[in-house]
Amino acid sequence: MSTTPINLERPQGKGLAAGTLGLWGSTVIGLASTAPVYSLVATLGFVVLAVGAQAPIAFVIAFIPMLFIAFAYRELNNAVPDCGTTFTWGTKAFGPWVGWMGGWGVAVAGMVVLANLAQIAGIYFWALIDGIVRSSDDALLSDNVPLVTATGVVFIAAMTWVSWRGVEIGERIQNVLLAIQYVALAIFVVAALWKFFDGSAPDPTPFDWSWFNPFAFTEWGGFIEAILLALFIYWGWDTCLALNEETKDPKRIPGRAALLTTVILLVTYVGVTIAAMMYAGLGDVGTGLGNEANADDFFLAIKDGLLGPLGWVLVVAVMISAISSTQTTILPTARGTLSMAAYKALPRRFATVHPRYKTPSFSTLVMGIVASVYYVGMTIISDNILQDSILSLGLAIAFYYGITGYACVWYFRRELFTSTRNFFYKFLLPLLGALMLTYAFIQSAIDMWDIDYGYGGGLWGIGSTFLIGIGALAFGVLLMFLWFFFPRAKPFFHGESLNRDTPVLVPEDPADFSRSIDGGLA
Repeated sequence: MSTTPINLERPQGKGLAAGTLGLWGSTVIGLASTAPVYSLVATLGFVVLAVGAQAPIAFVIAFIPMLFIAFAYRELNNAVPDCGTTFTWGTKAFGPWVGWMGGWGVAVAGMVVLANLAQIAGIYFWALIDGIVRSSDDALLSDNVPLVTATGVVFIAAMTWVSWRGVEIGERIQNVLLAIQYVALAIFVVAALWKFFDGSAPDPTPFDWSWFNPFAFTEWGGFIEAILLALFIYWGWDTCLALNEETKDPKRIPGRAALLTTVILLVTYVGVTIAAMMYAGLGDVGTGLGNEANADDFFLAIKDGLLGPLGWVLVVAVMISAISSTQTTILPTARGTLSMAAYKALPRRFATVHPRYKTPSFSTLVMGIVASVYYVGMTIISDNILQDSILSLGLAIAFYYGITGYACVWYFRRELFTSTRNFFYKFLLPLLGALMLTYAFIQSAIDMWDIDYGYGGGLWGIGSTFLIGIGALAFGVLLMFLWFFFPRAKPFFHGESLNRDTPVLVPEDPADFSRSIDGGLA
């Protein structure tokens, strides 16, 4: 493989494939990154257990901070369309230390979720095979841990290759994979409503507007738990911002795609939740959404009763969702580390861009290798520890989203009150979003401190989920200080290679972009 290093002084930017994505492509990648089918499977049951019939309004309320932070992303991207996103904006607003940790938060979240997605993809792949070839006496292939783990690593390797090969081929694949997910969700909604109206649903439950009553929550603890769970299923839309340097009109399209992605997700999640509640009801037995036995995989519990011989469609949809998100999760982390290296916040090697494919080749390969090693290592140590690391994801997500919201307010501080638009989009909404996520971070950390939180127990009376989540962020502090002592790091930590006045390393004129594989500025 031939690679070429980045020169910080290159006027055309960091060497990525400028002008490759239009609004549709950016939105598709943002949606794929959230893994909508898998996110619903992993979250819906637990949200219902926490708040019962108020699940729809829980998804709506959790959408609010995501929307507010999306405005922060849009405004910052318009001013500084850099693929480092939170790292770059945090550094420009607050200096190198905060910016570096913001970039680390993105990397931690990506690494942990990749392990989870690989595991899910492996489990559902073999569950599909079980459904086709298994007889009643055969052991389930999906329960074979070494087989599932090896399959997950293969999926990570395949999606790493796609990401390394180029954003164009990745976007074409994502168009297909996302279409499969939404077709499956449409089949689910139509089938669920059909069985509700013909009376054949297991527990037909008429729609009730009280499901959207924000004052009907009965327990504060359950409300907070549901909101934190719902925050997770929206996470990932910011991938389209990390691809801003490869987008046609990088100042406008990524921000629009982010807002469009969050709105589409809101409609998707609320619509599927309502259909599921009308079909299965909220009971705690059988296929009811309140049945704890079904909480971690609602689709598997109802697929046969809902779709009969076509139940495999839902299995395929979850598998495709996990595989799809595996590829799109690699993208923002690889580009974040590319940006960090370009500004001397990481070793120069991470700034390597493939001369032909225009992708961050070294960063992409490192991301795939690290995620595979982490996944295999956690599986060998304990699957419970792996599950706890996934539960701790909310800390990293709230951490770097919060930094982005505060960075928006501080970066634009001299113009916040010069117009009504600036007051709302650069000050009030980003600040409210950041404050909400700060509370989510603190409340999550408090809850995770409990040794009974999660699956792995804990040490010294502290829950393992807390130790993993806070420990991962603390490990970033250690790495940051280690890099600080290298001579090449001095320009960054002294505020020379990246500061408020540093020009962005991307082309500025949309007319410079001669191609867009999905419709350009449309």
